[in-house]
Amino acid sequence: MPSVRKNEAQRLHMAQIAARLMQEQGIRDFQTAKRKAAQQLGLDVRDSILPRNQEIEAALAEHQRLFDRDHHSERLRAMREAALDAMAMLEDFQPRLVGSVLSGLANAYSFIQLHVFADAPETFDLFLQSHGLAYEIIERRLRVARDQYAFYPVFQLTVGAFDYEITLFKGNDIRQSPLSPVDGAPMRRANRAKVERLLDDDALGARLGLG
Repeated sequence: MPSVRKNEAQRLHMAQIAARLMQEQGIRDFQTAKRKAAQQLGLDVRDSILPRNQEIEAALAEHQRLFDRDHHSERLRAMREAALDAMAMLEDFQPRLVGSVLSGLANAYSFIQLHVFADAPETFDLFLQSHGLAYEIIERRLRVARDQYAFYPVFQLTVGAFDYEITLFKGNDIRQSPLSPVDGAPMRRANRAKVERLLDDDALGARLGLG
C-alpha cells in the first residue's frame, strides 16, 4: 500500500511539473511535457508511472488559477473575441473553435485553433489569398477512431496580435470530430453562437468578480 501511495504522489507531482512547463515554456505536446517533468525529477521515463493527460490538464487549470488568474482571464477573453472575429470572416467554411481557447486553458503561447470545412480544399487556399493573408501549411496527424489516424492540412498564420492554426476538413467531417488527445473522447467544437455565449459568461463572471 505505501508503494501505491508513493506512486500516486509521484504521478501527481509529475503532472504539476508538466503543467508548469506547458504554461511557462509553451510546450503543447503532453508526451514532451511528461518526459521533461520526469527528467527534472531524475526519473527514467520507462520506469516511471506517468500522469494521465487529464491529470496534467487539471494541474494546468490549477496553476493558472493560482499564479496567472488576472492575466489569464484578460488574455482568454481577448483570444475568444479574436476567434469570434475570425469565425465571422470564415463563415462560408462553417468554422468551429477547438482547443485551449475553447477549454479556457490557453496561455501566452497558445494558438487560436479553428476547424473549417470545404468539399473542395483549394477554395480555402484561394480565400486566404484573396484576403492577402500570408500562411504556412503543415500536415498534422489526428486520431479519428480508436486505432485509426488521418492526416489533415493545417494553415498557420498571424493576424494582429494572435497566431492561428486552422485545420481544414472535408465538408462531411463536420459530423464527427477527431478524438481529443486529452481523454480520447470526440474533440469539443464550438460554433459562433457557442463562442458568443462563452464571452457573455466571461463578462458576467467578471462583473461578479469570478473571473
